[in-house]
Amino acid sequence: MESGTFASEAVNEASHWWFVGRRRLFAREIIEAKLPRTAKILDVGTSTGTNLRMLRDIGFADVEGLDFSEEAISYCASKGLGVVKQGDICAMPFPEGTFDLVLATDIIEHVDDDLKALSEIARVLKPGGLALVTVPAFRVLWGLQDRVAQHKRRYVRPELLSRIRKARLHVEKVYYFNYLLFLPIFAARRLIDLFGVQAKSEAELNSRWMNWFLERIFTFDVLSARHIKPPFGVSILAFVSKPAIFGKDRGEP
Repeated sequence: MESGTFASEAVNEASHWWFVGRRRLFAREIIEAKLPRTAKILDVGTSTGTNLRMLRDIGFADVEGLDFSEEAISYCASKGLGVVKQGDICAMPFPEGTFDLVLATDIIEHVDDDLKALSEIARVLKPGGLALVTVPAFRVLWGLQDRVAQHKRRYVRPELLSRIRKARLHVEKVYYFNYLLFLPIFAARRLIDLFGVQAKSEAELNSRWMNWFLERIFTFDVLSARHIKPPFGVSILAFVSKPAIFGKDRGEP
């Protein structure tokens, strides 16, 4: 990400509706997975610490972070969010079979070789371990946030599933979310482009009342998306596992 985007996220991640709603969604999925609180967890692409905050709040202590950016690592340190190493998701500095859970939320769209990134996640997972992966969806939504975050791509569900399976991971569940705001976000991004609006992050294009309103919509969205499995959304979530016999094809989710 651009330097200014890190700075904007560092200020906004604790209270912005999108970060707050995502943490609720991730926390619910992780809690339902019934991992012991002693589980060894890796957050890849920590950015300024939003997932580290969530993992701490739901009671996990054996957590490490990994990020390519020294700036991101410094923000995590300043917030007291634990150990974050510098490294590349495509060549992670951890032995094979280290972690019970890996979070890779909105990270693989940043790298040139997303299959290599997913294969590295598979490598560092223990047999039977889990990974929570999210990506931005639908190229039609490409806009300011993709540019400042330096995304390489947005996905649709079949593309993401294909890459996950090529990495020899099994899909436990997959669904779009942030579906209720799909059309408003599409319209807002087209207007931002039309009028040439400049910002370090879309999070800056917000207000207290708008944040209050959008947080409530997004809260309902993340509660319902995992049950109704909408055919579209701004993002995709995949919960995947590493087979006990790595490489074994377990078929459809």
